[in-house]
Amino acid sequence: MPDRHDPLPVPTPPLSAAPPQEPGTRRIAVISASVGAGHDGAAAGLTDRLTARGFLVDRYDFLDLLPAHAGKLLCGGYHRLLTWAPEGYQRLYKATDQPSRPGAVWRALFRSAEQPMLRALGPDTCAVISTYPGASQVLGTLRRRGLLQVPALTYLTDFSVHAMWVAPGIDAHLAVHAIPAAQAHAQGAAGVTVAGPVTDPRFAPTTGSQRPAARARFGLPEHAPLALLVAGSWGVGPVRRAAAEIRETGVAVPVVVCGRNHTLAEQLRQDGVEHVFGWVDDMPGLMHACDVLVQNAGGLTSLEALAAGLPVASYRCIPGHGRTNAQALEEAGLAAWIRTPEDLGPVLTELLRGERSQAQRAAGIALHRSAPGPLPAIAARCGSAPPPPLSSRTVRRPGRRRLALTATTVATTVSLGVAAPLAYAYSEAPARFTAVAHYLDGDRR
Repeated sequence: MPDRHDPLPVPTPPLSAAPPQEPGTRRIAVISASVGAGHDGAAAGLTDRLTARGFLVDRYDFLDLLPAHAGKLLCGGYHRLLTWAPEGYQRLYKATDQPSRPGAVWRALFRSAEQPMLRALGPDTCAVISTYPGASQVLGTLRRRGLLQVPALTYLTDFSVHAMWVAPGIDAHLAVHAIPAAQAHAQGAAGVTVAGPVTDPRFAPTTGSQRPAARARFGLPEHAPLALLVAGSWGVGPVRRAAAEIRETGVAVPVVVCGRNHTLAEQLRQDGVEHVFGWVDDMPGLMHACDVLVQNAGGLTSLEALAAGLPVASYRCIPGHGRTNAQALEEAGLAAWIRTPEDLGPVLTELLRGERSQAQRAAGIALHRSAPGPLPAIAARCGSAPPPPLSSRTVRRPGRRRLALTATTVATTVSLGVAAPLAYAYSEAPARFTAVAHYLDGDRR
């Protein structure tokens, strides 16, 4: 039987020409990627705010712009690597976090999306916003070549900034906090602005009557301290171990959200974890019912919890962005990074009842209330003139185009479509996997 929290399938927006707009209105394209839920969540938040300000918004999925089902390979390979060989993902993340970004394989993949992206954008589009680093790389290249005549902006969804997020040619990089803004600036990003988070307005501090009502609605204990354990829409990472360790502290009762990972949900129930959910549509309500959030990736759910006034802890973080986000959130004073099981109980106690609880709640709410939001920066760019092209537009020969698409397909198959063999290779020989990762990013040292 399907989990009662499973969402109805959402159709992907078609990549068709934009319909005519009313006189005086402005059209903005938002390009995300259905890799997890964080990039799409940020795109949805931007879309809601832009629409409320009178903009017409077209949303696109970057994975749909890649040829020959390469988008599905990209998403599936990333998912399998996180699940089967997480330390392999750590090595790949580090290898691609280089100033010479992106490598030859990635450039070939992104090049194949250039013309589909240009065709998707309506002729009356006044700006394009990316919430995914791959889309930003393509948009930056199109701007530098003079093929995209309107401003391109990147909204940085992570609290830490991987090198792939910073694309030459992008007009502005919008960050949720001063720390990712500083990281982007240090990597040469243009137009860096602290815009603040874009979360659903339903994520707000709970009132006195909301908590007991929310606990009753979700079938949760009326008085026990509750730790909401989340692991993204994919439910990846050592979630079972984290849930068991939270329970063993005796400080709080774990409430686990598994996203779309039905296997994980069943395993947790077999482990004796009493409060386990699949995909939850009413996450604001579930957060109102709980006392602290424990997360492992530092993505959108962390920002939503901060908006809801929940203290946040990072624990047993997934490799790559999970660890760098945890470090950045800790540096900002927004989340405690619990590095060892021995620290879990004491830190949870502080977050539930100590001075640290009030400090983090106040910091999280202030994060959402102090920043101006992304709309002023976006609106200011809509009327800006395009930069001059670096060179005249070149005409592609049919043979060269076929060669490029062939190279892209091969590159995608090698770098992403064989995630399982790469995972096995890493488990057998980590040093050899590191060499493969450097090769995929074009590092020949």
